[in-house]
Amino acid sequence: MREAHVNELVELLQLERLEDNLFRGQSRDIGTRFVFGGQVLGQALSAAQQTVDPSREAHSLHAYFLRAGDIDAPIVYSVERARDGGSFSSRRVVAIQHGQPILNGSISFQIPEKGFEHQTAMPEVPAPEDVEPMRPLPADELAKLPVKLQRWLGIDGPFEFRLVWPRDELHPVKRPPIQHIWFRLAAPISDSAVLHRALLAYASDFHLIGTATLPHGISYLTHNVQMASLDHALWFHRPFRVDEWLLYSFDSPTAQDGRGLARGQIFSRDGRLVASTAQEGLIRLRGE
Repeated sequence: MREAHVNELVELLQLERLEDNLFRGQSRDIGTRFVFGGQVLGQALSAAQQTVDPSREAHSLHAYFLRAGDIDAPIVYSVERARDGGSFSSRRVVAIQHGQPILNGSISFQIPEKGFEHQTAMPEVPAPEDVEPMRPLPADELAKLPVKLQRWLGIDGPFEFRLVWPRDELHPVKRPPIQHIWFRLAAPISDSAVLHRALLAYASDFHLIGTATLPHGISYLTHNVQMASLDHALWFHRPFRVDEWLLYSFDSPTAQDGRGLARGQIFSRDGRLVASTAQEGLIRLRGE
């Protein structure tokens, strides 16, 4: 079943070319109310990559989520070829549904070159084999939730996650805004670095803004809390494979004015820092 979900996700990132700079993607219902933000990020990156010389690799992505995406409608990606320089290429991407933009993004590409290197050390955490897989909710607890949430929490998705510090999303307790999660694609895929980057863009949206909820004893399942991603930044540093274990290390330095900020560092198993992320999200307490 997991392999089927992986194949479905890989296909989801293979966009249909409508014109030179115009692409169309479909959506996958994974149990979220609207289109999963990571899907739009991965597809936007895939669209932009198709307008760039293959020798140039994506190194940064910056995006604003403008509207919730409709799961039942295709998404059109319009790519503007902003600049092709001697070493760098810049693209602007607009994701469109029903005539309205749902995401504005900028993506930069570079010809690989040698240069100075340093990085922060990977946190000392247990190996993924020493961390228990995520357990499904008990059937009686799952039955109390809306049907869409049951699908979100009850299926085996294309990624496997192992939380170093597990958390009960139904009964969250207050704790520091730091977490470490091992993850990998649930089945092997091809060696295409372009595909691995698109899949990492997809996965980078998991658990990120949730880190900002940890000090407050709430979660996305808390009935009177409204949460949504507002913007997303992703930097690629070094080669990686998403079908091998990666450590996603999160922290949240601040929350205020109905918004929370979260940051992430993604390490390969051997300790290389392969990517960094940042996201601000809406965390709004609604009236009863």
